Amino acid sequence: MTLFEKAPAKINLSLDVLDKRNDGYHNVEMIMTTIDLADRIELRPLEKDRVKVALESRYVPSDERNLAYRAAALFKKEYNIKKGVHIQVEKCIPVAAGLGGGSTDAAAVLRGLNKMWKMDIPIDELSDLGAELGSDVPFCVHGQTAIARGKGEVIERLNPPPPCWVVLAKPNIGVSTRTIFQRVKPGKLPHPDTAELLTALKNGDFNRMCSHLGNSLEDITFSVHPEVERIKEKMRQAGAEGVLMSGSGPTVYGLVQHESKAQRIYNSMQGFCHEVYLVRLLG
Repeated sequence: MTLFEKAPAKINLSLDVLDKRNDGYHNVEMIMTTIDLADRIELRPLEKDRVKVALESRYVPSDERNLAYRAAALFKKEYNIKKGVHIQVEKCIPVAAGLGGGSTDAAAVLRGLNKMWKMDIPIDELSDLGAELGSDVPFCVHGQTAIARGKGEVIERLNPPPPCWVVLAKPNIGVSTRTIFQRVKPGKLPHPDTAELLTALKNGDFNRMCSHLGNSLEDITFSVHPEVERIKEKMRQAGAEGVLMSGSGPTVYGLVQHESKAQRIYNSMQGFCHEVYLVRLLG
């Protein structure tokens, strides 16, 4: 049996870094939602008890460094599965972009193996397992729209944002989340107004949502990669109603209510940026 699983990208509507934990991680509060830009995961059984990952990307390894590989190995170990799996990853989400590409692949593998091997593991348990792989994986297991707390493992589902278009612009650089977090000084960070954003989502208020997007990591990434700040300013000038860097960057997105305006912004950003996408929200 061959099984296909969609692995959608995420954007951060907010990202707040609260403090540093004793285990070296940071306590965060992140509101995230999924978008219609996705990798495609194909799973099929192998006769031998092994994990094999195949993908066409010179930027992504296919061995145990790959999060999809690690997800399958962890699943097999956790549930004592003595079966093999071949994982084909069709990459559409940019790498090291702040869009959760590796995390969503890992989450899709966990969901897919649960189906393929007919395990009936509850989604919350899969989410807890995903937390061992990375802070964005629990959200990606759930998908849709949610707030993630702790180091990302405590998930609470939220109302979806009002329907709109999303213009994504990524410069020709990758950003290491670990490197950005090493520069974090929690007492000196700006903090988004998460409560206001939660109210906007609850009420389906697009303008209020756009006014309260926020990311504590923006200034750090801008200091290392000033071109990201220039992209954000360009997106604002082009007329996007809400503009924010997603994750640790470098992708900047703009939220736009009307398709014709979104298309104009998409066209203007194409002459300014390496990779530009025009998609809808899924969350």
